[in-house]
Amino acid sequence: MLKKLINFSNSWTGTIVIVLLVIFFVAQAFVIPSGSMKKTLLIGDHLFVKKFSYGIPTPHLPWIEVPVLPDFKGNGHLIDGEKPKRGDIVVFRYPKEPKVHYVKRCLALGGDEIIYQDKHLYLRFHEGDAYMKENFPKEKLHTLGGKLWVLNPFEDKFKGIQYDQDVDLFAQMRMFLAAGELDMKPAIIEELPKSMNSDFNAFYVKVPENEFYMIGDNRDHSNDSRFWGSVPYSLIVGQPWFVYFSWDEDYKVRWNRIGRFIDTIENSTEFLDGR
Repeated sequence: MLKKLINFSNSWTGTIVIVLLVIFFVAQAFVIPSGSMKKTLLIGDHLFVKKFSYGIPTPHLPWIEVPVLPDFKGNGHLIDGEKPKRGDIVVFRYPKEPKVHYVKRCLALGGDEIIYQDKHLYLRFHEGDAYMKENFPKEKLHTLGGKLWVLNPFEDKFKGIQYDQDVDLFAQMRMFLAAGELDMKPAIIEELPKSMNSDFNAFYVKVPENEFYMIGDNRDHSNDSRFWGSVPYSLIVGQPWFVYFSWDEDYKVRWNRIGRFIDTIENSTEFLDGR
């Protein structure tokens, strides 16, 4: 029996079957196409995605992204697993075009509330005031509209999160709002600075239950949930695992990133300078 399995694995058919099983259930290659996760993940990073991080997603044929099995459970997974946590970097299917994969950081969970006001992001955790007071320092806690919020909750932990002082994203979001292409809603928050060019001074959203709000680390250069909405579990694919190859726009290999696990990269300033 063992000899037959070895012979089968050495055949072209066996090789293809093994490769497909790995892609379906273990790991799949993914290339970072844009700068939305810079400085954590860089354009030209080639990653393996760990597909069993959040259960086992319904397998799709690579490249053409056609499912090979029905969605038996109606949630995009053959086997349910742990759900994304706040702060996780997650690979998922773009809600507007599920054949396209995106990678962002999970900012918020179902029931959480978010206020965005240029370069300032406030998160109200659905666990309540006691949870926020226990897990965040006093200087990050702010009362807005009679509720307690955490200002920029993950910037201290993940050094790759950044804002671009030369970009007025708030103005851009106003334009997307006018075009009906913004998920967040306009809001007036008395405790926040007034806007000179608008009758509102912030954007607000409450994340639907069992969904996840995904935002890029390069906050002012990211097409993310702020614009097209939260991501259901059915579209969650997995977590970036490690970089197997990386080069920059000039095709210069970034040797120091190759073979690095993503949790090593995101927790070390050594890798956040783009080299």
